[in-house]
Amino acid sequence: MTGRLSFGYLYDFRNPAPWHRPPETLYAETLDVIAETEALGFEGAWVPEHHLADDGYMPSPLVTLGAVAARTRRMTIGTGIALGPLYEPLRFAEDCAVLDILSGGRLQLGLAIGYRAREYAAHGLDFTKRGARFDEFLHLVRRLWDGETVDHEGKFFTLRGAQVRPLSSRGQIPLYIGGFAPKAMERVARYGDGYFGNTEIWPLYRQKLEEQGKDPAAAKIWIQGLMLVVVEDKAAAMEELAPYFHHVNNGYGAWMAEDVIEGKGAIGLDNAAIAPMDLDAFKASGILQILTPDEAIAHFRRLLDKAPVEHFTMMMPPGLPAERFLAYAKTFAGQVLPAFQ
Repeated sequence: MTGRLSFGYLYDFRNPAPWHRPPETLYAETLDVIAETEALGFEGAWVPEHHLADDGYMPSPLVTLGAVAARTRRMTIGTGIALGPLYEPLRFAEDCAVLDILSGGRLQLGLAIGYRAREYAAHGLDFTKRGARFDEFLHLVRRLWDGETVDHEGKFFTLRGAQVRPLSSRGQIPLYIGGFAPKAMERVARYGDGYFGNTEIWPLYRQKLEEQGKDPAAAKIWIQGLMLVVVEDKAAAMEELAPYFHHVNNGYGAWMAEDVIEGKGAIGLDNAAIAPMDLDAFKASGILQILTPDEAIAHFRRLLDKAPVEHFTMMMPPGLPAERFLAYAKTFAGQVLPAFQ
């Protein structure tokens, strides 16, 4: 199948110890890279959110997106993902409205509840109540973006005379909500403009849309393939890229193991399945997908056959020099993008 599919990159602004640089240098260089990917034809720049990370994983995506908005003109910008329950609804709704105005209506928000109990503890919030808190948050943000003056006394938030001024010209800003369980997919169908996740969940998402009286034909899915790279020489790329993606893999693995060990996580995996691995094991694992342009085109066409995917996000691996990342991005832009435009 040939179809319209847009592509972008995630930038987590991490600064791992083996490749550490002054953060001011790293941030400025990453903004330069984002501007260059727009010039190459990529249509999305995404900033995620985590807290308490020794390698500097971005904790403040909305602030960062203000800088991205100033450096770009055309591409969609947004969170990929922000941890919705950590925010207060009026402040979030106001900040996003201003950011949408500054960007000329290019903001799109990926939101989910997260899985790290320690992040909730650091913010003084109950990890086990994050789903209910997220539902109330989403309900209020939607009302505020509708232009309402909101009086609300709920389980998690109290608002008196709350309103967003100024609203962006769009009012409602697109929300792509993540999750996998049936309860989470009910949330996506009720509050989301689309789903942030994977193609395997499409049948459940479609079912929940129908239950909400919404047309599945209008469904939108945004997925990530953070460990996917398109190259001409697969062996050479593995040698160059594996150390950087190995850091990514082991960082996420350690976080997941931390919460499974505490018995508070929502990952559903045992410790062995998510244990960090050494570099050779990572190279042999198949986690890092290194594809030729032809293989990548076939891969993305299969995705379009499975579900209504509209956007695919890869990543700039932390530590990789900017000029080397851009070399890979240029290969993708020149040999894959034209097949889906």
